[in-house]
Amino acid sequence: MTTTSVEQSTMRKVFWRIVPYCFALYVISYLDRANIGYAALQMNKELALTSEAFGFAAGIFFIGYFLFEVPSNVALNKYGARIWISRILITWGIVATATAFVQTAMQLYILRFMLGVAEAGFFPGIIIYLTYWFRAKEQATTVALFTAAIPVSYLLGAPLSTWIMDHVSGFGLSGWRWMLLLEGGPAMIAGVANYFIMTDRPEEARWLTTEERDWLTGELRKDHAARPNVEHLGVVAAITNPKVLFLSVIYFIYQVGNLGIGLWMPQIIKGMSGSLSNFEIGLIAMLPYAFATVAMVLWSRHSDRTGERQKHSALPLLLGAVALACTGLVVQPAAAMALISLSLAGIYAFKSPFWSLPGLFLSRSTAAVSIAAINSIGNLGGFAGPYAIGAIKDATGSTYGGLLFLSGLLFVSFLMTWFARMESPDAAHAKPAEQHA
Repeated sequence: MTTTSVEQSTMRKVFWRIVPYCFALYVISYLDRANIGYAALQMNKELALTSEAFGFAAGIFFIGYFLFEVPSNVALNKYGARIWISRILITWGIVATATAFVQTAMQLYILRFMLGVAEAGFFPGIIIYLTYWFRAKEQATTVALFTAAIPVSYLLGAPLSTWIMDHVSGFGLSGWRWMLLLEGGPAMIAGVANYFIMTDRPEEARWLTTEERDWLTGELRKDHAARPNVEHLGVVAAITNPKVLFLSVIYFIYQVGNLGIGLWMPQIIKGMSGSLSNFEIGLIAMLPYAFATVAMVLWSRHSDRTGERQKHSALPLLLGAVALACTGLVVQPAAAMALISLSLAGIYAFKSPFWSLPGLFLSRSTAAVSIAAINSIGNLGGFAGPYAIGAIKDATGSTYGGLLFLSGLLFVSFLMTWFARMESPDAAHAKPAEQHA
């Protein structure tokens, strides 16, 4: 086989073996963390939750996530992705199903915190796992196709969750409890299956021929060697690196806006029309996420084609900020949903180019810890965002003040990303040659 044909056959096999599978796992993951937004349509009344209390319950997940993210990724490096991802899936499935039986706000808080503990390390672990299989020039598109699972989980979860709530009942459990129960099961099943499906490294891939394994291993080795300016740091040095901390702050501010919108979306739509059923709310909520999914993949492919990461990370944040700020200024529900769709398109298009930034200045092993640190610190914004919207809504009686607050934060993250200095002069000078290679 020629080198070109080996490349094509190898990368085709790797793509179809790795990406759709990781995508499916992330859909399950995001559905279990975000379905509380749909549960709120019934749960808040049944558990007597105020808007602020719901925001706290939605956000406390990220406190547990923050505390255990880096230790989880260290364990993933030690035990391998196959074993550790299986552990993550099984434990979060158990906690997710147990949430269906909470009777008080405190019980809800505890289990949401434990869900964050159980799931910690999954996202950065998969991001690093993808770097074991794909070269730098393919990573933004690959990560985009993986992280497209986030809007797709909302896309699928919106009608599924609300349909279960409206149509499934029995054994004294209301619809939102059945929804949490049924949607937690797939994580446990996937955790058992993952042990037999996932392959840790290309060297162990029996589903590749010897020639394909040797080619891929060599290509990844050359790809890493082509970045001589990257740093290799220890765990503490990686976490405290000024650039890592700066990216962590950007991601924190971004997550405040991103998760604030996502977890409050069902109640925002409900506020537009009091006559909508839960299932109708779910159908309407699909539309912005369908648009965002297409936008993020196309934008990430453009980032890979140009080899540019920083501006491709910054500009979507500006779009998200402007569109979100305009949402509350329109009175027509259709116009408001169109603006929310634009905002989400910007918010999700940011993700894949952003996760390529640590690789501009850190080695792969150091990036594993740094990505965990960035994701861990940044995801604290997932606590601040929902809680802030809840507190502002309780204080003002409207969600628009909260949306305006989130818009301002997205604009701040745009400015920080646009003016950040990620690469050394030598690395920036070497980039065109790397892209050509």
